[in-house]
Parts: sequence; C-alpha cells; structure tokens
Amino acid sequence: MQIIDGKATAIAVKSEIKREVEEIVSKGGKRPHLAAILVGHDGGSETYVKNKVLACEECGFKSSLIRFEDNVSEDELLQQIERLNGDADVDGFIVQLPLPKHIDEQKIIEAIDYKKDVDGFHPINVGRSSIGLPCFISATPLGILTLLRHYNIQTSGKKCVILGRSNIVGKPMAQLMMQKQYGDATVTVCHSRSGNLKEECLQADIIIAAIGQPEFVRADMVKDGAVVIDVGTTRVADASRKSGFRLSGDVKYDEVAPKCAYITPVPGGVGPMTICSLMKNTLAAGKKEYYP
Repeated sequence: MQIIDGKATAIAVKSEIKREVEEIVSKGGKRPHLAAILVGHDGGSETYVKNKVLACEECGFKSSLIRFEDNVSEDELLQQIERLNGDADVDGFIVQLPLPKHIDEQKIIEAIDYKKDVDGFHPINVGRSSIGLPCFISATPLGILTLLRHYNIQTSGKKCVILGRSNIVGKPMAQLMMQKQYGDATVTVCHSRSGNLKEECLQADIIIAAIGQPEFVRADMVKDGAVVIDVGTTRVADASRKSGFRLSGDVKYDEVAPKCAYITPVPGGVGPMTICSLMKNTLAAGKKEYYP
C-alpha cells in the first residue's frame, strides 16, 4: 500500500509554476493576478481563501482579496463581478462558495467571464471540458488527475467508480475519467439512490469517493489492490482536539488502506491539490493559454 501524498505533490507543482512565472516576468511578461471574493465569515471558507492567498505567494502571483459581509445584496456582488470582468490586470478570479441563501449561486457563477473562470464552474467551461476542448477544468477533478499522473497510476481500460454526482466533483470527474486523453477508463457513477452501490465498488479498480458522508467507504466495499481517492472533508466533532473537531474523509481509512495499492489520506491528499490546480488554471489564464 502506498499513500498518495497530495501535500508533497502540490509543493512540487507550485515550485514548477513559480519557476515559469519568474521566467515570464524576467522576459518582460505580466505577473499572473488572481482575485478572490469572500462573502461572510464561514470558517471553512476563511481557511480556503487564506490558503489560496498563501499559494499565490508561493507561486509568485499577485493576489487580491475582496470581502463582503454576509448581508451583501446580490446586485452588489454582481456589480463587483462586472468590475473584475473588466479589469485587464486581473487574469482570473473566484467567488468562494457557499454563498448566503439570499444569493443565487448559479446566477453568480454565470456572471463570471468564462475566460477568467479559473474555478472552472461556468457552463461554457463545464461544456468544453465535457467534450475535451481546451478550458479551465474544475480544480478538484484536475487535482485528482494530476495526482494519478504524478504517481503513474494506470487508468486506461480500468473500471472507475465515482461516488457522488455533484457539479463540482462527481459529474466533471466522470466526464474526465471517460475521455481518452485523460482517464480512458470505464466509468460508473453511484449516488444516494444507487441500489447496488457496494457491488459496483467491489468491481472497481479505482474508487473516487465524493459523497460527503464521513467514513462511508468500508473495507468490505473495496477489492484488494484497488486505488482509492478520498475527496471528502467533513468536520466531525472531536473533544480531544483543541479546535473541537477533526476532518474526516468519505473513506474509513484505517480499515480500507491495508487493501489498497494506493490511497489518499484526509487531510493531506486531494485538498492541497485542489488549491494547486487553481494555481495551474491561473497561470494558464495569465498566459491566455485557452482563450486568447
């Protein structure tokens, strides 16, 4: 069993990005600029945005953080997005999700210029990704693909089961794993209504768990030698921790790990690669790689 170290992989990728950025700047090119909009004071969102700002520093990017209180109106938010769309110095930007209930998240996502949508959530990027055209790929699926490649894990012709059908992970991951240039695998998507979920998992060479239920995947669902990618990050109460909680994945790690050829831990697996992928997309935006 080999642990897939997302933290170490992310450090290596960010180091490569920084070298490329410094080369661009040394030749008189523009330093990539990532902006982030943060609404309210959700603990998880604060942490994610803080880590994104730190990652920008590590990659040599310029970064901007725009804050709003959680009572901001939808119109105010849309006006700010319009300003960023029109700011030539900003190469890419994100609106940190989730947003307060009075704001229509889909409306916000669709207001972002798809050429600056480094989260890869805009319908144009989602559509282009689904048919294999150049675009910003959603950060978590891109991070998973990067990990599989970094560890030379064979995906072509393998049976891949994806647990979860979210727009952010499950659906784009399924599309990418099917495509010849990425996964080239046989893909099954399971979810809360799947009747034969355990049987499907037992046939899988690769399981990607993004179902949002702590320790859902148990040893009796995984065949020997499988590759298990755990996307779950749920805060679970833990009185022994100073914070009062711990992060739990969708996989019961101690039970499942001995059966695996490769497995990602939580934390330290997919999480660091998600932010790393956002940096890759920002570099591509700065270089006008997909959209001149």
